[in-house]
Amino acid sequence: MSEEMDIMDYLITAIQSGKFESDDKLPSENELADRFKVPRITARKAYERLQELGYIYSKQGKGSFVQDRNLRIPLDLSGSISFSQKMNDLGYNYQSKNIFCEPIEFNNKIYESLQADEDDNVYRVGRLRIVNGQSIALHTSYVLESMFPHICKEGQQITSMFQYYQSKGYHQFQSKQTILRVTFPSKYERNLLACSSLIPLLVLESGCIDTESGTTLECSKILYRGDCFSYEI
Repeated sequence: MSEEMDIMDYLITAIQSGKFESDDKLPSENELADRFKVPRITARKAYERLQELGYIYSKQGKGSFVQDRNLRIPLDLSGSISFSQKMNDLGYNYQSKNIFCEPIEFNNKIYESLQADEDDNVYRVGRLRIVNGQSIALHTSYVLESMFPHICKEGQQITSMFQYYQSKGYHQFQSKQTILRVTFPSKYERNLLACSSLIPLLVLESGCIDTESGTTLECSKILYRGDCFSYEI
């Protein structure tokens, strides 16, 4: 593993220093094996790990190339503008896909955030965010059925929660109780976001308040692919 890491460190340093630029062809596995005096399989494993981390990509029969890591979606983490509007304003080829709307079992943290009683029904609404054909984020919103009585049916069509709230008469929004942390994707999340287990996810847990009434509209959990964004806080 140390020999594999030596190769990875060398290539990452070379990429970050500009020695290898986006789409440049990298040394062959044989060249790396000769340079570091290791078996070819060690060089191959180093390339596999770098591909999982998003540093390189491969072409069948042609070798390995530097992935473009300079193009990052700037993401303002404030909650006053919807994610969909942010992406559209930035001019991206953007799509939001509804992937579930379902009731949840009692969860103390979620119910407390929504100021709900144990016998209240809470639904979760999930949207997969897609830019240029690539899945980049998973947004899950938790809402009270008592506040949105038709959420069971309407929630299956929602692609933007802010638009949904606006249709219900809420127009000014503010985030509350925001928590940021980093995790790595589960198998389910890897399948949805089409990423490897080595790609970190930024987790944003927050709430959304209607500023006019002070009503809590939702609590949410958002998973952002760490290799797709630059963050503005």
